[in-house]
Amino acid sequence: MPLAIYVLGLAIFAQGTSEFMLSGLLPDMAHDLGVSIPDAGLLISAYAIGMVIGAPILAMATLRWPKRRALLTFLAVFVAAHVVGAVATGYPLLFATRVLGAIACAGFFGVAAVTAVDLVGAHRAGRALSIVIGGITVSTVLGVPLGTVIGQHLGWRSAFWTVAVLATVAAVGVAWSLRTEPRRTGETSRAIPSFADELRSLGNPGLWIVYGTSALIFSSMMASFSYLGAMLTTDTGLAASWVPVVLALFGVGSLIGITIGGRVADAHPFQTLYIGTTGVLLTSVGIAVLASHPIPVILLVFLMGMFGLATNPAVNARVYAHLGEVRTLGGALVTSAFNVGNTIAPWLAGLAVAAGLGYPSTAWVGAGMSALGLLTVAAGYLRSRRLTAPPAVSAEPILVS
Repeated sequence: MPLAIYVLGLAIFAQGTSEFMLSGLLPDMAHDLGVSIPDAGLLISAYAIGMVIGAPILAMATLRWPKRRALLTFLAVFVAAHVVGAVATGYPLLFATRVLGAIACAGFFGVAAVTAVDLVGAHRAGRALSIVIGGITVSTVLGVPLGTVIGQHLGWRSAFWTVAVLATVAAVGVAWSLRTEPRRTGETSRAIPSFADELRSLGNPGLWIVYGTSALIFSSMMASFSYLGAMLTTDTGLAASWVPVVLALFGVGSLIGITIGGRVADAHPFQTLYIGTTGVLLTSVGIAVLASHPIPVILLVFLMGMFGLATNPAVNARVYAHLGEVRTLGGALVTSAFNVGNTIAPWLAGLAVAAGLGYPSTAWVGAGMSALGLLTVAAGYLRSRRLTAPPAVSAEPILVS
């Protein structure tokens, strides 16, 4: 794999840390900002909203930009948003910086994914994207627990400063590793697809089934993950110092899952999706039922990360299998679909908590989303089988003259 693939993963590590670190900081942020914990949880949804909006718009707005310039511009905006967020004194301004930072992050995701596929070719898209998007996974292993520890000891604002520094370091790496414009593997020149070409690439119904899968599977974990810190310290009875440890175990499971998924997704996408989604469904139910038992919950959180992230390379492999050579807008929309679910999941989970159903109810929300995700996987598989089935052989006798 080209070095730039790993550098893009580093940049997404910084941005992924920001996206998920609030799960361990919600109680402190809610107290400091004078809002309820469900309202503080909406800051996670705010990030997801920005990702939904930003991915397709920025992918097309920068379609004719050099990839390097686009990636560095997005990182600069991301850093600025986190600097402002770190000094924000009120909830509305912080909410706005979350949306702005997420829009920039979405633009980066979309361009980074296309850049990665251009560097290695569509036949290795699943493995390359498992490394790039694996930056999110590494952020759950290292970034999110570290951000939680920093936030608990130095205040939640220090976590925002840390992310700004990480993103600045990543920008230096991107500037250095992409000194030449990436081209699609095997090509010396190419015409940039038009906006009409990009829109036509979305006409494949199978692509929208995959988007539905993306919106439901990974985000089903976010219903539980968004309120995991609060559940661990209330229902499960763990000390606050254990929250970063459990979050890190989720990340370790995620890293194992995305590594396995990245190696098998190109050859066995549907099997990967079936196994991973079923695993998320069962672990969500287990967390809901066993929320008051620390050891089972810790094990189930680990397994949820492993099963959930194993599906990510398979989703991306299926998206690019449907897109072919015109893939900027279609590739960006998978980020939007992913974050549609990430917007809905914390919101639905927050409604359950606000209704007095308790934090374990968030895992039931996740179980419902993963069950719907299984239906989209089945629909995609049946459609794929139908399109690849050999033509029926006529039963009529052949007359030979």
